[in-house]
Amino acid sequence: MTNHAAEVQAWLEPRADEMAELLVKLVAVDSENPPGRALGRCAQVLREAMENLGLGPEIIEIADPSGELEDPCIVRGTAGDGDKLVYFHGHFDVVPAQDRKQFTAERRDGKIIGRGTADMKGGIVSMLYGAAAAKELGLLGDGRIVLYLVCDEETGSVVGAGHLREAGLIDPRALAMVTGEPSGGSIWNAARGAVSVRVDVQGREAHVGQASLGVNAFQRMLGVARPVEAYAAEMAERHTSFPMDANDAPGTMLVVGGLSGGGSNFNVVPGSAYFTVDGRYNPEEDLDGELKRLMGIIDEAAREIGANVSVEVTQLQPSASTEQTHPAAAALARVVSEVEGTPARFEMCAGILETRWYAQLGIPAFGYGAGRLDVSHGPN
Repeated sequence: MTNHAAEVQAWLEPRADEMAELLVKLVAVDSENPPGRALGRCAQVLREAMENLGLGPEIIEIADPSGELEDPCIVRGTAGDGDKLVYFHGHFDVVPAQDRKQFTAERRDGKIIGRGTADMKGGIVSMLYGAAAAKELGLLGDGRIVLYLVCDEETGSVVGAGHLREAGLIDPRALAMVTGEPSGGSIWNAARGAVSVRVDVQGREAHVGQASLGVNAFQRMLGVARPVEAYAAEMAERHTSFPMDANDAPGTMLVVGGLSGGGSNFNVVPGSAYFTVDGRYNPEEDLDGELKRLMGIIDEAAREIGANVSVEVTQLQPSASTEQTHPAAAALARVVSEVEGTPARFEMCAGILETRWYAQLGIPAFGYGAGRLDVSHGPN
């Protein structure tokens, strides 16, 4: 049997500095989302790199109904022309930086450090060069790789990956999908779903000297939030059956009050207040049912205290999972084991992944890439 791992490694080795320089160049494009800036500029850097690798790139311009994203687009490339299809999928937006210095990538001790190196511009470079290696070495046979790079994963990917789904650009007959997210050496074969809501509470303003004439929206907000906190504590005790990283809690995770605010001045009874609820639900949970339950808890709490409350659902994204025994999972595990020299581990991602867009169409989908999730959004 041909040792393809060694063959690919030999092709990549002399291109190591070239790959590193591309990552440094990508990090320098501050494609922060939100607000979604410099997306077109980053796409052009990717298009040029893919052109140099013979991946036939094109930029697909897409519409953003909110008008907030700057030059929203998808970059598509292809390696091979066979019928058997595998998708490589990634995103080139990054979460906002804590320091502008993060957009100057630093090479240190064999690592590249900077905003997006792991999540996931480094993963993109890996996928581009992996696809190019497979093409140049004649390893694709009767298969092909289609690369999709989207612009808004950090804010839900409804514009980018959502467009792929709605426009019929994802072929449900595909053999598999892989995204190079920072899985820390594990294969992510499952990911949580997401429910996010904003709760607005109305009151009536009054000057502090006549506070008795007002209705304090902040106090009523607290009365609504407390049972939601109890719900969050209950869900945290409902554990998944999927293996997870030792640092990740196995229960469904909710953040109550990640954003909150209200009022007009320190000496005025607040006439309005709001708080958010953001949840990552394990695959075993009925997402629609839990959203209905959460809304019911909020409505009941509001009725009990006579509060005027409105709720906006800001995110509803399903979970995704592929069985470890699926042939595509077994193939990926075999390759990982061959390259790494150790048995592959399957784990569930603690967050949500782009795999959901493919899993909904019945395509086995996985996250596997360099980097650590626990530092990907942080200052280091």
